[in-house]
Amino acid sequence: MSAWLALLAWALAAQALHLRGRRRLVLAARAGHEVRGPLCTAQLALDGLERSARVDAIGLELQRAALALDELSGAPRPAAVARVDVARLLSEAAHAWRSLAEAHGVTLEVEPGGALVLGDRLRLAQACGNLVANAIEHGGGRVRVHSSSDGGRARVAVRDCGPGLPAPVAELVAAARGRRSARGHGLAIAAAVADSHGGRLASLPAARGAHLVLELPAAP
Repeated sequence: MSAWLALLAWALAAQALHLRGRRRLVLAARAGHEVRGPLCTAQLALDGLERSARVDAIGLELQRAALALDELSGAPRPAAVARVDVARLLSEAAHAWRSLAEAHGVTLEVEPGGALVLGDRLRLAQACGNLVANAIEHGGGRVRVHSSSDGGRARVAVRDCGPGLPAPVAELVAAARGRRSARGHGLAIAAAVADSHGGRLASLPAARGAHLVLELPAAP
């Protein structure tokens, strides 16, 4: 009898978990639907404006948001592989980053250097954007971003003046995989993008703050 009751309790608990899981999926689908509409409207509104560096930067951020929605819906966008001018990518995104930096009282310095990679431009923007946002929000003070190319490797370095990373990059990325809150996923996203492009996300020694480097194979 006790075994039967235990089995019944397990079945009821499993059913409750299943229903909660289905409810979360429904809520996520509804949220995605509601967010996608304003994103499309905003993108169309931008398309009607006179082109400028700031308008292009905002458009890039909207594309990043749409990419996240596609992944949430289970229908990720296929990779669009092309030659990407990293310096140009940083220059375009810097206009949106500066608005975030100003809101946090941070001085942002973007110094694009010549670097070409073969990859998905939007994914690379996603990785760089997360590294810069982390530095602005958690590093504070002064944030420096620069790109370079040397020995067949292209690099995007992000330095800040904060307290530094609380643990090695690999540990922080692993911890984010099981975290349900919104915090702590920026490094994991950047690391995944680097890995999918045959590169890596690394942390370099720094006298103060964090010094993160997104290292990718340079385009031939």
